[in-house]
Amino acid sequence: MDKLLITGGRRLSGAVRVSAAKNAVLPLFAASVLTEEPVVIRGVPAISDALCMAQILRELGAEVTFTGGDVTIDSASSCSHEIPPSLTRELRSSVFMLGSLLTRFRRALIAYPGGCDIGLRPIDMHLSALRRLGVGIDEHDGYIFCKCDMLKGAEIVLDFPSVGATENVMLAAVMAEGRTVLRGAAREPEIVDLENFLNAMGAKIRGAGSDVIEIEGVGKLKGVTYAPMKDRIEAGTYLIMAAVCGGEVETQGVSPENLGLLLHKLRENGCKIGAKNDKIRIESTGKLRCNRCIETMPFPGFPTDLQAQAAALNCGAEGCALIEENLFETRFKYVPELRKMGADIQVKGRTALIRGVPRLHGASLLAGDLRGAAALVVAALGAEGESEVLDLSHLDRGYEDLPHKLKKLGAKIARVRV
Repeated sequence: MDKLLITGGRRLSGAVRVSAAKNAVLPLFAASVLTEEPVVIRGVPAISDALCMAQILRELGAEVTFTGGDVTIDSASSCSHEIPPSLTRELRSSVFMLGSLLTRFRRALIAYPGGCDIGLRPIDMHLSALRRLGVGIDEHDGYIFCKCDMLKGAEIVLDFPSVGATENVMLAAVMAEGRTVLRGAAREPEIVDLENFLNAMGAKIRGAGSDVIEIEGVGKLKGVTYAPMKDRIEAGTYLIMAAVCGGEVETQGVSPENLGLLLHKLRENGCKIGAKNDKIRIESTGKLRCNRCIETMPFPGFPTDLQAQAAALNCGAEGCALIEENLFETRFKYVPELRKMGADIQVKGRTALIRGVPRLHGASLLAGDLRGAAALVVAALGAEGESEVLDLSHLDRGYEDLPHKLKKLGAKIARVRV
């Protein structure tokens, strides 16, 4: 097991090239099963979630090869509709495979998916939507067995704009007979990226980025070479780190439109923000004001995946901040670790009250989930003294080569074997 050693108080400066988005790449892996022709996904980040998704595809019979940052997926020989439970329980995004496997094989067997322990995240909406497309579903002993004679287009309404359910409907309806209209769809940029990918394969989908997506079923999809969007959450994390440490940092590859509310909050903290095309520049003195209130919401609201990092920022800022987590029940698991550093945080239900302190101090910290791990790194970078962050398996799920990128910006950080 590895750990990070971080000495806080170092200003950051320079540019960071953002990797491809984890939350875009994983659905593209799932979509590759829809064609028997090779698919090439360019610039796939070296993160454990991508490796796990690749292994799921191999277990289904696909050939998956990594060449540098590019991944070639050949699903022509795929013959299995069963995903090993050891992999589904490790990776939440394995649930995307339901729609793809049903399209390809008319059946799918999957254990209930895992991933970070940040709340219940039920998949009821996924299953309800699939039933509307003509899928029969049997749930028992921790497994979900789905089958159908034919997928048929339908009118589907989501009770909540779930990203996963939206993507599963797209993957299941893309080759269904007739027309599917999905209302109440999630609007995240990653949904748009999936639409672009599928349309490049020959699909007929429109409306992604709005709350209504229309899908005309097609008879066949072809192989494609595709470069996915860059990771807005990774970019947001580096911007928050720069705000806390002080200095001047530019993220490259992410449109400011995909981080609109975060940029507004960083200006509220006292940072200067400049943006042009896919470059975002932040200037910070390191002396910050607390955000009055941050409420996580589906896009274009404040991302739940940046909530923990924003909380870490506010811990060392002047004033008080109220953070409301509206998407996941247990997303404040990182709070006890920040308290070890001297943070003043009170949590009640889905709300955290943060009273800023003049300075956090270094401590030994244990990561409990992906974004919580990133928050601990944020806090450690701005703290006095040295901190260690243990259990990097969480951080490795979503951040490619974070220590190296931070070193290039001037941070004092090292990854060492425990």
